[in-house]
Amino acid sequence: MFNRLREDIAVVFDRDPAARSAWEVLTCYPGLHALTWHRWVAHPLWRAGFLWLARWLSHWGRWLTGIEIHPGATIGRRVFIDHGMGVVIGETAEIGDDCTLYHGVTLGGVKWEKTKRHPTLGRRVVIGAGAQVLGPILVGDGAKVGSNAVVVRDVPAGATAVGIPARIVTEDDVLRREKQAAKIGFSAYAISADMNDPMAQAVHSLLDHAAATDERLKKLIEFLKRGGIECGDAKATADRFDPERINKMLE
Repeated sequence: MFNRLREDIAVVFDRDPAARSAWEVLTCYPGLHALTWHRWVAHPLWRAGFLWLARWLSHWGRWLTGIEIHPGATIGRRVFIDHGMGVVIGETAEIGDDCTLYHGVTLGGVKWEKTKRHPTLGRRVVIGAGAQVLGPILVGDGAKVGSNAVVVRDVPAGATAVGIPARIVTEDDVLRREKQAAKIGFSAYAISADMNDPMAQAVHSLLDHAAATDERLKKLIEFLKRGGIECGDAKATADRFDPERINKMLE
């Protein structure tokens, strides 16, 4: 027990730069309190068949910490709940090792049947503040869920889910957008790529379209050159683009 507690305290220092001492973490971090109460009190009682007592004690844990963890939930090692107020973890939820949850996160169910109805998080998953992960879905190892996203389908390992309802953004998508943005003098992250802002989504769509158009134009020029047709300077014929004007529109 004490080895696991020391491990959980060490995790706080790894993921929260505000932590100053082990005593501060032990006495002032509700995420640590909620996880310890769940691991060593409520969950063992639930597994032993003392269902009402486990629920009653988990209710007291919720009252003390602001974090609601059903005693039936399965939680791995080195899980960190930062701030924690408003976190809800359902009965059949499973959280893998090294996951991080921020305040306002819900791992909820969407079914009435007494079956597996809550999410399963793989290892090293990060769930942003206010995100809702709903249903018996799988969030793969190393995946991230953006703040305030509503996730209702599986998230592949290493991917990022953002938006309402959440869409999947892979590392290739992010790199492609940033590469295209750098070429035109405008950074998509200046408007926060993970926001649900319609303007941000519109700009991302334009960047995707610009990247696809550039690729088609490059192939067309190469085809014409192979046919002996001189295309001149393709860049000189490109449409003018004013990134400063777009920046002002997004302020």
